[in-house]
Amino acid sequence: MIWWHAVVIFVAGVWAGTINTVVGSGTLVTFPVLVALGYPPVTATTSNAIGLAPGTISGAIGYREELRGQGPRLLRFSAASLLGAIGGTVLLLSLPKDAFEAIVPVLVGLAVVLVVIQPRVSKWVASRKSAAATGSGFLLLFLIFLIGIYGGYFTAAQGVMLVAVMGMLMAEPLQRLNGIKNVLSAVVNVVAGAIYAFVAPVSWPVVGLLAAGSVLGGVLGAKIGRKLSPTVLRGVIVVVGVAAVIHLLVQ
Repeated sequence: MIWWHAVVIFVAGVWAGTINTVVGSGTLVTFPVLVALGYPPVTATTSNAIGLAPGTISGAIGYREELRGQGPRLLRFSAASLLGAIGGTVLLLSLPKDAFEAIVPVLVGLAVVLVVIQPRVSKWVASRKSAAATGSGFLLLFLIFLIGIYGGYFTAAQGVMLVAVMGMLMAEPLQRLNGIKNVLSAVVNVVAGAIYAFVAPVSWPVVGLLAAGSVLGGVLGAKIGRKLSPTVLRGVIVVVGVAAVIHLLVQ
């Protein structure tokens, strides 16, 4: 590996780790960088999933204050994400790359819309005091499972989707939802990365550089994200989500 390639990959890992913790969509940084440097798309996808997993863990740890008392809920949600991630990795390894690409921009765009309208809808959900408002509803678990499938297949913008559906169906502060999002993203990345490590082509030098950079980025992202007001955080999520849709449409 050329030395400047290593520098570029490390810097991309830092940025991806930061943006993953604050919003999600770090893959939209690292995946194009790896492809531009000459790595095959599948190798770029698998190496990216493994390399960014440590960053999602460090980002989740950075939100530990917001996650206090959420253990039982996190266990349920993590189980759904884990099963979805397994399904997503199977899809990546068995389906043509184009099979999922057509629907991805639509899913991300829908998530952005849900984030925008989330405050009003969450108030309506809370006023109904339904099972969904407690975060234990079957619908929410099913949606988290589906997002886990998407994340295992192509991790970009899964954080935007998670915040969108949880914001719609849970009466919780946005910062807490962001912390839960980081945990679920970590589950998906770790599970997908572990599977790819054994059954898919992987560039381990790339994994090492991305892992080192993403861990640093995860710590930085937690410090930044936890200081943002709900309005600013929601604005950042929407901007990044729109950028993700544009990127996916023009690539």
